[in-house]
Amino acid sequence: MQTLGPLRPRFTGLLKRPWLTRTFNLRALSSASDYSDQSRGGLPRFFSETLPSSKGGVIRVEGDEFWHMTKVLRLKTDDRVDLFNGKGGLVEGFIQNIDRAAIDFVALEDPKLVLPQTPQWHVFAAFGSLKGGRADWLVEKCTELGASSVTPLLTERSSNISDNRVERLQRVILAAAKQCQRLHEMKLNHSMKIDNLVPLVAKSKLSFIAIAEATPLVSVLTSTTKEPSGLIIVGPEGG
Repeated sequence: MQTLGPLRPRFTGLLKRPWLTRTFNLRALSSASDYSDQSRGGLPRFFSETLPSSKGGVIRVEGDEFWHMTKVLRLKTDDRVDLFNGKGGLVEGFIQNIDRAAIDFVALEDPKLVLPQTPQWHVFAAFGSLKGGRADWLVEKCTELGASSVTPLLTERSSNISDNRVERLQRVILAAAKQCQRLHEMKLNHSMKIDNLVPLVAKSKLSFIAIAEATPLVSVLTSTTKEPSGLIIVGPEGG
């Protein structure tokens, strides 16, 4: 299946922080590893494109995540938090210092690298016409349920998505990823015409389309040969 280019801005475009380049010392772990301490109820988790390269490393966290840490959760010096980079990287550390613009985060361990689960589900949904927060809900649930990407479909009954709405959906994705403690970001791709979807379906070994009164998806998946990726297609409201 061909790769679809993700929209900009993604997580990094939503947060203001200095660009830091460091060499990572990451340990690859299976997504089935024991992360019971990182489940809900664990340490607060925040996004940072850059993680400390090793134990004892220090980075600055600013922008929206700094505001969330200090103004919303009212975290203080020496409080422990997790940082993730949206690419499977995760590190535990503590807040060393707080100033007016940022916090200094110190790693208590080498960063871990958690590999993504399979199959990687790519959702194609005609939701441009949804109103009243229903598009937010769709994107939020796709993030929480583990979709690898969401692509808006352009149809006769589903219009394109404005740039302002794209930025809002990116914020929804980030908030949902933090809430469900997901380590791999879900990509929001450029809108696609239905004609351009046909070649992707032809190449994919596992494709599903939502139809009223069809066999429930969960029933089909239990009897389907495992594939590394698959497509889920949802048409516009009203058919």
